[in-house]
Amino acid sequence: MTVQDETTKQNPIMKTLTTKKMAALFMVCIIGLSSCRKKEKEEIVTEEDTEQVSANDNNLAENISSDIELMGSQVSENGSLSSFKSSASTTSAAELGLASPCATVSGIGTKTITVDFGTTGCVSSLDGRTRTGKLIYDFSASSPTTAIYYRNPGFSMKVTSQNYVVDGNQVNIINKTITNTTSNSIPSGPNPGTNLTWSISATISITKTNNTVISWNCNRTKELLNTSNTSCYQGQSTPINWSLAQIQLNGSSSGTNAQGETFTANASNLVRDMNCTPDPTRPGRHPFISGTISYSPGIRRTRTINYGSANSCDFNATLTIGNQTFTIVLP
Repeated sequence: MTVQDETTKQNPIMKTLTTKKMAALFMVCIIGLSSCRKKEKEEIVTEEDTEQVSANDNNLAENISSDIELMGSQVSENGSLSSFKSSASTTSAAELGLASPCATVSGIGTKTITVDFGTTGCVSSLDGRTRTGKLIYDFSASSPTTAIYYRNPGFSMKVTSQNYVVDGNQVNIINKTITNTTSNSIPSGPNPGTNLTWSISATISITKTNNTVISWNCNRTKELLNTSNTSCYQGQSTPINWSLAQIQLNGSSSGTNAQGETFTANASNLVRDMNCTPDPTRPGRHPFISGTISYSPGIRRTRTINYGSANSCDFNATLTIGNQTFTIVLP
């Protein structure tokens, strides 16, 4: 036994003081380590709170999904051969107001319509986007079977894709279904006193130009806000005039962003006005002009994407993270 041990044994007070000193030293170390970890975590949170890429990725997915659905709504509304300039079974997409003449539409008059953008790069004369591949719109699940147009209650449209690419982004439609949920009792004439509505469900994978992948799922409701405008909607016997349409989307989405983070999002009153064309050289590009998306990526703070007021018509939106606000440009 050492002298120190013998001294401690003979002096209980000294033993107690030694134990207390060791405990105090241990607590100081723990507090210091905790403080360092807390500071490190705060620095990480601060850095992540300026991250904007994932919100822009969500905008990309929103826009691609909305455009696919918009093209389908136009194709299905003009499904009668009498609505086209030509009675041929294959019609130029330009006649539908969808794309440049390099795209073709086939299957008119059947319940499966294919929009083919070719393999060399079809540049739309309306929205300026370059597309290749095919979009296939299948209406066979509509109930009743007489619901053959997008405007008809019970109409259902399933969308699939074949090698579909938009501006270099490879789009794989795993599932996309749009169903007209308007009441069957809607009056057949114009201004029915209620808005036409649809439900939308989708699962889409997007491989971006940098080879990162976005997985995006949604469940949405869609509403034709100006159904009462008889220049836009003239009743069940006449195609909707989409060039005058104002549509609103609500609902949730989820998936994995291009950084590998899972996310959830909720869209509230997103409005797309077909009269809004911020760029006259691309008159077919109609951005969301109002509404918000609450976007929560991974463990990071929820971001709010605000598309503006009802009177705005531009490609700008704001991204708010905590007390910081950034301007983002819509794709």
